[in-house]
Amino acid sequence: MAEEALVVTTILAAAVLGILAVAAGYVLGWANRAFQVDVDAKVEAILKALPGVNCGACGFLGCAEYAEAVANRQAEVNLCSPGGVRCAQELAEIMGVEVSETYPRRAVVHCAAREDQRLRRREYHGEPTCAAANLVAYVQGCTYGCLGLGDCVRACKYDAIHFIRGLATFDYDRCIGCGACVRACPRNIITMVPFKADRMLVVACSNQDSGPDVKAVCKVGCLGCKVCARKNDLIQMDGNLPIIDYDNYDPQVNLELVIGECPRESLLFVGKPSERQLTAVTSEGLPERAKADFPIPVHDTE
Repeated sequence: MAEEALVVTTILAAAVLGILAVAAGYVLGWANRAFQVDVDAKVEAILKALPGVNCGACGFLGCAEYAEAVANRQAEVNLCSPGGVRCAQELAEIMGVEVSETYPRRAVVHCAAREDQRLRRREYHGEPTCAAANLVAYVQGCTYGCLGLGDCVRACKYDAIHFIRGLATFDYDRCIGCGACVRACPRNIITMVPFKADRMLVVACSNQDSGPDVKAVCKVGCLGCKVCARKNDLIQMDGNLPIIDYDNYDPQVNLELVIGECPRESLLFVGKPSERQLTAVTSEGLPERAKADFPIPVHDTE
């Protein structure tokens, strides 16, 4: 009798577990249908086209949020800097829209002063970050220039920024345009520029003070002389500092003459060296591929 009772108990237990499993499966299946969130096919296609770096350069928290915004026509298709032209064209095809001419955006630092060119510098013993040093008065005479403590370097995940003699220098072979360095700089002297050519003209100074005041704190800072603005309509003055109109920037226009008129080192080309520069150093033996640089006319070889 005891054995028969044990067999019956086992069978009942197995039956109960089977019934519970079927019931649980039914409940889970119902919940899956009831609470299913339909994913827009366009969102999935856009996500697949995006590079997936989740850098936030587009102004959204990540690629998923940007994809939803594009799919809902709440964002333009050409906001992904890392994806560049190819990505913008793919998103335009998915959305059935035309995309205007798109250029990769890369970071530039609006300061050309190396450590030895910054005057009235004082020894700093605080936390070795730009954010901390920026809160301390008289760390260096220029309150606009690069502090050289590397917040931008630490923010960059692609090893695209290095410090050469105290100046943030970009490697444009590595820079994807994520904008992390822009957000990391407490002095806001790094901006994103549309690279319409391998080499782009930039104003390598952020000092808004008058000429004599700039001379007192920097050896290469802009004096606000307005010579560049008089030489080319592409350059306009904003107070004592020139700004470049990148919307109307034409890479075919020879801007070397504008740089030649600058009495300081405030107008520079960033990016790959020109053919003239390459020819000038042919005898020195160039590497197979020239590295992108933040060239300064009197820049010493690292």
